[in-house]
Amino acid sequence: MTKTLLITGASSGIGEATARAAAENGWNVALLARSEDKLNTLAGDIGDAALALPCDVTDRDALNAAIAKAVDHFGGLDAVFANAGKGVDNPGVEKGDPEEWHDMIHLNILAVLYTAHAAIPHLRKTKGTFVVTGSKAGRDHMQGSIYSATKWFVQGFAGNLAEEMREWGGRCTVITPGMVDTAFFDEAKPTKLQPRDIADAVVFALGQRDTSCVREIHLMPND
Repeated sequence: MTKTLLITGASSGIGEATARAAAENGWNVALLARSEDKLNTLAGDIGDAALALPCDVTDRDALNAAIAKAVDHFGGLDAVFANAGKGVDNPGVEKGDPEEWHDMIHLNILAVLYTAHAAIPHLRKTKGTFVVTGSKAGRDHMQGSIYSATKWFVQGFAGNLAEEMREWGGRCTVITPGMVDTAFFDEAKPTKLQPRDIADAVVFALGQRDTSCVREIHLMPND
C-alpha cells in the first residue's frame, strides 16, 4: 500500500523539492501552503499521487480540516514534514519589529505544534514519522536573532517529541541545514545547499527500518 506524506510550506523551496522527491520514491503527498496557484501547479506536475490543500497553517481550524481531507483522500497518514517557516526583515532585539516577531513565532513555533497535535493521532495508527525543519541557527547562538531562538525551540521540541513517539513505535527527525538556496534570501546562493539536498535528507529519514530512528540530520554547504 502506498504511504502518504503531508508537507507544510509545500508550494516552493524545500517543501516543493521534498514533494517531488517523495513522489519519485513512491509516496503520496498532501501539499499544504497558502499559495493555491503554486500548489495546484505542483500537484498537476506530480499527478494523482498529489493533493493540493491550500490553507494557512497558523489557523488551527483550517489546518485540522486540511489534515482531515488528506486522511480521507489517501486513507491515512504515514509521515508529516512540518516545513513551513519564515524569518524577519529586521534582525536583532533592540531594532527588531515585535509585529514581525509575532508572525514568525506563530509560524515557526505554534504552527509546528498545531501540526503535530493534529497529526499525531493519525501517525500513531501507522507508527509514522514526524519530520520538522530546524536550522543550523537552532544549534548556534546568533547575535540578537529571534529567528535563531525559534529554531532553538524546534530543536528541543523535536527531541522531546521523539521520546513521546518512541513509546508507540513512532519517530521524529529534525533537519538542521545551514544556508539553503531558497527565496528566504534576497539573492540566489547557487553554491550553497539546494532544496533537493534537504529533500533527499527527508526521504532518507522516512526510509529507515523499524529498528532505527534518525533523530537529526545536520547538513552544511560544501564550499
